[in-house]
Amino acid sequence: MKSGFVTIIGRPNVGKSTLLNQILGQKIVITTDKAQTTRKRIKGIYTTKEGQIVFIDTPGVHRPLNKLGEFLMDEAKIAIPDADLILFLVDGSEPAGKGDKWIAQNLLQTDIPIIIVMNKVDKVKKTQKIEENLLTYKTLFEKNLPLVRLSAKTGRNIDTLLKNIYQKLPKGDILYPEDVVTEETMRDVAQEIIREKILLNTSDEIPHAVAVKIENYFEQEDIDKIYATIYCETKSQKGILIGKGGNLLKKIGTDARLELEKIADKKVFLGLEVKVEKDWRKKDNILKDFGYKEEV
Repeated sequence: MKSGFVTIIGRPNVGKSTLLNQILGQKIVITTDKAQTTRKRIKGIYTTKEGQIVFIDTPGVHRPLNKLGEFLMDEAKIAIPDADLILFLVDGSEPAGKGDKWIAQNLLQTDIPIIIVMNKVDKVKKTQKIEENLLTYKTLFEKNLPLVRLSAKTGRNIDTLLKNIYQKLPKGDILYPEDVVTEETMRDVAQEIIREKILLNTSDEIPHAVAVKIENYFEQEDIDKIYATIYCETKSQKGILIGKGGNLLKKIGTDARLELEKIADKKVFLGLEVKVEKDWRKKDNILKDFGYKEEV
């Protein structure tokens, strides 16, 4: 039997969270087309008769512009040293860029085994173009690394990736009970689902300027009651989030509540309010209060 930790590293929007959700067959990580959708390391646990793979999904690696950006970068860096295997996830529909080169040179100079995972190959019609892109990623490394082409969106070649992972993991007993797929609590899930609905319903600076804090979570047999605060940085952002007559906040709340009811398999009451916390992304104490603190 094999078991071990597999860290997923890559630029923003290459499909790390989509890949993990596809492998697990259920949604444990929020996904949008916006950068910084993933802000924390999240464990996804995949168990079969071959063994257990503990995936670590990480924030997209990009140049930090504030304290929050530094936290996101640290979350990615921390997940590397203890990994048994690293998946370097790239956008196979385009050649390697400066961000991919930076990751290869600054984070992946390690003795830990690495698999290059070319995602989004379903977007490229010409096989020759895929092969040309492939070469640009392989040349980022001096040693010849294994490479898997796949589509996280459709599930194409996921089975090939899993076979490659199991081949490289050490022998060992499973680390979590077979029925566990994540360490995330419902409180964590609620916070992220609310943030996802904000990302999907807003644009421009709003998605990056928003944090969600669960103030209270009351679990009852027939209903969960959740009270959350959405924090933004300016009064104008607050106005946008609330919307005309409260319409946007109501839509965000309804979208989040309906999804949480599916996950919790019962009724959910969701109470939302919006507050301004100026420049919270630049303040260490506020970041910690919002849950963006290093947990090694």
